Amino acid sequence: MLINELLGHHRAAVRASIAIVSQVQADDLGRPTPCAEWTLADLLAHMTVQHRGFAAAARGRGGDRTAWQVRPIGPSPVTEYADAAEDVLAAFAEPGVPHREFHLPEFRPVSHFPAAQAVGFHLIDYVVHGWDVARSLRLPYRLAPELAGPALRIALAVPDGDNRLAPGAAFRPALARSDDADPLHQILTTLGRSPDWPQA
Repeated sequence: MLINELLGHHRAAVRASIAIVSQVQADDLGRPTPCAEWTLADLLAHMTVQHRGFAAAARGRGGDRTAWQVRPIGPSPVTEYADAAEDVLAAFAEPGVPHREFHLPEFRPVSHFPAAQAVGFHLIDYVVHGWDVARSLRLPYRLAPELAGPALRIALAVPDGDNRLAPGAAFRPALARSDDADPLHQILTTLGRSPDWPQA
């Protein structure tokens, strides 16, 4: 996939996440999420700092560890999230980014990636985290049809195995796949999420 096309899909995924997060109210922050042991406040703090870290990486400053440090959620988490999301979109749109190497220190053992791969990492994270927030709020989540194919291809390329059991792993081991042809369900099970969360 061409990098400009990938960036367009990335913008769509991040903007969809902004729309979902905009529906969070203060009383929702203690809700459980599909991310084990994380409340919605924890998830929003993680999502916000990941935007900041990837924005720093796009600008050639990914090695700055402070950009990746999760901060306690502030008094306006929805606004903070939207600001960070707009920042990463602006950073990814800067000239030269398609040809830049991203330093992503949270990735091991390799931490330097070409732009297209880094953008793919961030894109799939926000497809899944957008769903996480929606499920926490008990809201429907719709994956845009034009995003479904590219997001599924990225999800299927994420290595599975024992590395997903390590502390801080982005995804849990893949779940058994059903015959469900829904691309979103395939993405979720591939990345260790149950489409039926929470169980009745």
